Amino acid sequence: MSQIITFGEVLMRLSPFGNKKFIQANTLEFYFGGTEVNVGLSIAHFGANVKHITCISNDFIGDTAIAYLNKFDLDTTAIIRTNRPLGVYFLEVGAVMRPSSISYNRSHSAFSEITPEMVNWQDALANGSWFHWTGITPALTQGSFNTLKEGLKLAREKGIQVSADPTYRSGLWQYGLEPKKALTELLHYSTVFIGGINEMNEALDTNFGYSNEDFIEASKLLIEKFPSIEKVFDKIRTSINSSWHKIRARMWNGKDFRETEDFDITHIVDRIGTGDAFAAGLIYGLQYYDDYKAMQFASAACALKHTYVGDVNYATTDEVTRILEGNVTGRFNR
Repeated sequence: MSQIITFGEVLMRLSPFGNKKFIQANTLEFYFGGTEVNVGLSIAHFGANVKHITCISNDFIGDTAIAYLNKFDLDTTAIIRTNRPLGVYFLEVGAVMRPSSISYNRSHSAFSEITPEMVNWQDALANGSWFHWTGITPALTQGSFNTLKEGLKLAREKGIQVSADPTYRSGLWQYGLEPKKALTELLHYSTVFIGGINEMNEALDTNFGYSNEDFIEASKLLIEKFPSIEKVFDKIRTSINSSWHKIRARMWNGKDFRETEDFDITHIVDRIGTGDAFAAGLIYGLQYYDDYKAMQFASAACALKHTYVGDVNYATTDEVTRILEGNVTGRFNR
């Protein structure tokens, strides 16, 4: 059976219960996540065959993380174990006008020591039909950039579709590689671009605005500069406050521009992983639907993720489909 492949760090999230700050708290709850594995877990929960490639600590925390991934029937056979600790991040969940705050502890994590020699990409991609990467992984270390690049090169040689979410976070790029050069190099191995105007401006060294007209022109230029890219998808978030957002999406596939309606999310439970839920919904949707319906599925999946605590979207395909059919009242299912 063909597999969807994700590659990136698995992190443990520690957070006070509810909307407390750490200074208020005496107890914490933990979850496992990480940008790319959030995508993989969500797609696996939809019922697809997914393999995640990463490096995890060889201790009981690593055992627990792998057990969590296995709950979703995620293929963990390509996971490497090392004696460094699992990466951790700390989250204070905001509310209304108070934003959420995050602090990372990942600079000496198990994943930080990954190198191309540690991953057998031939075996890992043997059944691959899709490979998803984000801008987080190449930002961490030279080893993670080199390892990702090797995987992407082989994926394209094998004709595997590659989706790119080239998120740029300036605080991560500390090891000397110039971010724009690195990300644009990896975009040449990608076929589907998941990102907005900011990401396109970064890749193109342009200054497009946020209008639909600018989005179309930026998409055309992106496809011209990176000929392997065939489609561009953009999730748009409108923030009323920390607890109330609106989500919609738009696309350019080289021929057509389409845009979804807003999903009004008036009471956010957890915003972490919502972009990953969009990417997961899109990747899954593109296996079964046309581009527009896949984007609608992704938007609904993203909206639903705001209702789940933790990093991962636990929505099923049936639940996403019900949202698409207009069932947004939240009434009991009996």
